[in-house]
Amino acid sequence: MKKVLSCCYLGLVLAFMYLPILILAFYSFTDSTMIGSVRSFSLQNYRTLIETEDLRNMVIGTVLLALGSALLATVLGTLGAIGTFYSGRITRGSVAALNQIPVVNADVVTGFSLCVLFVATFKMDKNTFLPLVIGHTVLASPFVYLAVLPKLKQMDGSLYEAALDLGATPAIALVRIVIPQIIPGILSGFMLAVTLSFDDYFITTYTKPATFDTISTYVVNATRGSQTGIKTALWALSTIIFLVVIAAVLIMNLAGRKPAEDLAESRGGATV
Repeated sequence: MKKVLSCCYLGLVLAFMYLPILILAFYSFTDSTMIGSVRSFSLQNYRTLIETEDLRNMVIGTVLLALGSALLATVLGTLGAIGTFYSGRITRGSVAALNQIPVVNADVVTGFSLCVLFVATFKMDKNTFLPLVIGHTVLASPFVYLAVLPKLKQMDGSLYEAALDLGATPAIALVRIVIPQIIPGILSGFMLAVTLSFDDYFITTYTKPATFDTISTYVVNATRGSQTGIKTALWALSTIIFLVVIAAVLIMNLAGRKPAEDLAESRGGATV
């Protein structure tokens, strides 16, 4: 009975998380203009998404922004985690505490402060993308730090020390010993940074050029308008994003499982 209740509870949690997305995906393959009425199945929403120039430009711009800012955030977060891990106890604790502030801070506060900093203080041109890229990098870097740091704690530290004893420089030992062991954390941080960039609305609103829109800002503006075809095309876009995320998670899990199996086999062979 306890096992049945546990399965029912797990099923309710999964249904609460994924059923709304599955319903949205279902309606994306219909010609319905509103949720609740299904007339016939169609791929018109996907055709609209591909054929509409504004939608294409919005998606391409969002992807480029997410990849670029995520790459910068991954580099900064990874270097910060490595530097903190090999620092003293006081420095490590101070950096960890400071890293928590952007994580728990409201996005609207971060976005508005960046707007004041770049536009009001530095008198920066509102049509430049620099504040937007910096804002998304600031948003994602602390999360990359949190994703990489546990992998540093899990790695075999004796390998790094052995490399130094054998004559390797700290830089070579870092690249050849430390980085390969924390790659799963780096990849997780990168994917999290991409997701945060896709999802962000407030920082983007305060720092983006007036003529540029990401998926989040475009969706908010579209839902306030009366263009039904654009609204339903966003159902198709949401479905595609969901499928891409599933594929990325599966690929990461499979890629992370193989190094773990190889490491277990090598340790087992060494024991024998």
